[in-house]
Amino acid sequence: METKEYLKYIVEEIHTTIVATVDDEGLPVTAAIDMMDYDNDSLYFLTAKGKGFYDRLTKRQFLALTAMKGEDTMSSVAVSIRGKVRDLGHDKIPELFKKNPYMHQIYPTEESMKALTVFQIYEGTGEWFDLSKKPIERASFNFGKVEIKREGYFVTDNCIGCGSCLSVCPQSCIITTGIPYVIEQEHCLRCGNCLNTCPAGAVVRR
Repeated sequence: METKEYLKYIVEEIHTTIVATVDDEGLPVTAAIDMMDYDNDSLYFLTAKGKGFYDRLTKRQFLALTAMKGEDTMSSVAVSIRGKVRDLGHDKIPELFKKNPYMHQIYPTEESMKALTVFQIYEGTGEWFDLSKKPIERASFNFGKVEIKREGYFVTDNCIGCGSCLSVCPQSCIITTGIPYVIEQEHCLRCGNCLNTCPAGAVVRR
């Protein structure tokens, strides 16, 4: 999928996310936050300026979030994002209330809405993880000016084709049609079993 489709999935299919920020002591703090809008490379949410969450956002200008959809672990899709945030002020609030009309029940008057401000997640990286697929499906994406880093376990030219890694791979996602073998990154759990088992030291983690 394209980045916009991942952001759209968070807003329209999941909506309520768990957001982590860092307090003045360097400790993580989580909060349940609704993601209310998206565009090609941003997510939008709002909060009240009197909250500690607002203070942490303005001080750190960074957050991490995870959004999950599913009835149980094996039917779930999870999308995680780490990124920079900025305060856009009040101007976009009427638009967000129009798209999320339940907000009128929480902030029913124009006066009460003045406590709110809109934040934009404008630059970051994300990961899609779908446990409902067999084998599992994962993908990475980026938005803003961030370049995506290719992470995971990779088989190098030191591979001798012995097959030791095949029996310990829980997703059977190692292709053996040639040497060196190839790990299908979109299905890899990144458990590290292949690295620990390889007698030739041919598997590396990047």
